[in-house]
Amino acid sequence: MSTRAGLFIHNGRLTFTAITGRGQIEHFALEAGENTSALLKAELEARGLKMRGVRVGLDRSLVTVKVIELPRAVTADLAQMVAFELERHVPFPPEEMRFDWKALPGKPGGPLRVLVIACERRTTERPLRLLEEATRKPLAVTAACHDLRALLPRVLQARRAVWAHRHGNTTELVFLGRGHLRLSRSVPVEDGQGLLAEIQRTRPLIPWREFDALWISGDDAERFLSAPELEELGAPVSEPPYSPAAAALVAALPAEEPGAAVLALAVAAGTRRPVLNLLPESVRPWTLSGAHLATALTLVVTALLGLGLLFAQAYQKERYLGRIAQEIRRLDPGVRAVEGMLAEVAQKKRVLAALGAVQDKRIQALQLMRELTNLLPPDAWLQALNMDRQGVEITGQANAASQLIPLLEASPWLERVEFTSPVTKGQGKEQFRVKAAWEPGSKPRVGTPPPPPTAPPSPAPPAVAPTLPRRERALSPAATDPAPRPSLGPARMARPSAEP
Repeated sequence: MSTRAGLFIHNGRLTFTAITGRGQIEHFALEAGENTSALLKAELEARGLKMRGVRVGLDRSLVTVKVIELPRAVTADLAQMVAFELERHVPFPPEEMRFDWKALPGKPGGPLRVLVIACERRTTERPLRLLEEATRKPLAVTAACHDLRALLPRVLQARRAVWAHRHGNTTELVFLGRGHLRLSRSVPVEDGQGLLAEIQRTRPLIPWREFDALWISGDDAERFLSAPELEELGAPVSEPPYSPAAAALVAALPAEEPGAAVLALAVAAGTRRPVLNLLPESVRPWTLSGAHLATALTLVVTALLGLGLLFAQAYQKERYLGRIAQEIRRLDPGVRAVEGMLAEVAQKKRVLAALGAVQDKRIQALQLMRELTNLLPPDAWLQALNMDRQGVEITGQANAASQLIPLLEASPWLERVEFTSPVTKGQGKEQFRVKAAWEPGSKPRVGTPPPPPTAPPSPAPPAVAPTLPRRERALSPAATDPAPRPSLGPARMARPSAEP
């Protein structure tokens, strides 16, 4: 914890109190003069106090604190309304005024009650200049008696209490409602009767019908605590109920001038965002307010909820993917077996399809070879025979290759016979390559039984010539030759081949 320091300015004197990080008290007082800033800086360095910020508390007699009533206007600028109304309550011009205000609780529908603190500009500029010359930064400028609340517990049993704190010949009255500042006054009283009269005079300004407690502290507090006149207030009279930490700090203060020392301690223990702060907005340190904390907390909660939602969704997806992966691992052997069976079935289907295609599309090569053996002359030799669905291609040698075209055209199997390359000669033979298309309806399918052998025709009378087909009439010399045609034989087929 860092050092917290408070400077109480009163009656031409400076009372300084610091609370170190170890909970110890550093206290001293200085007389105001020309070299006060140098004395303050030297005293701070001599005590080894390294804090950079100091809270400033003004004597209650240096400021004006009033409760004013304003009409309720939703769209009005309350700061301007307060400044305009405050001109009637202060003896200095508006341009020389420093003020701050806070709204007080009131009746619904009634006027707006505002607690205002104001002082002259030079009243705040003097301590600010003093701290600047002492190389210290001001954290707040308040009425010192308003910071007495910092010495009390957070929760108070008394709902309506008045605190009478004395320093010198002055008594400062602080009125607390539900633990919050409602009003303060600085009154010169000498005995209990005068104190009672001032409290009764303030009653219509609050307004409270009764008090729950009267606390008295500071200089000559014992005499006022035993004053019988205060019993007429109808509230118990006692010392302030300091918090345990504050009670230890008050006990550590020096015995001389306890009233000013307690006020300096209260200034040091006050918050960095006091309710009524006379420090200019331009030099106020940035601190977290309640609204800032609420906004930050909302953002943090929203971010945590968002992250929690993301993590929950990621966790659910991970669990879901884990279950899917486990199920895949469980089904993987069966899937592999099914895939193997499907591959085997597909392979068998391909084999069956190939066999079916072969059966459906194959040409019976032996019948065609037998036909070619009967058609081609003995001097023709076949080197290659290629058959497919479109037709047949024949490669070979012959003495006269041009004579083969009409012979092949005469076949009932072939049509559109033509050379596919020029005829060349070699070794006394003509090298040829012939292709032909199938005669429509002449391609017997596999599985179709071959046609039954036909009986040879009975010999016709010599005087009558047999009627020849169209293709045989084109080859009448060969067709009318009574001598049987010698067979080509297997030896003349150099390389028969068929493509299904």
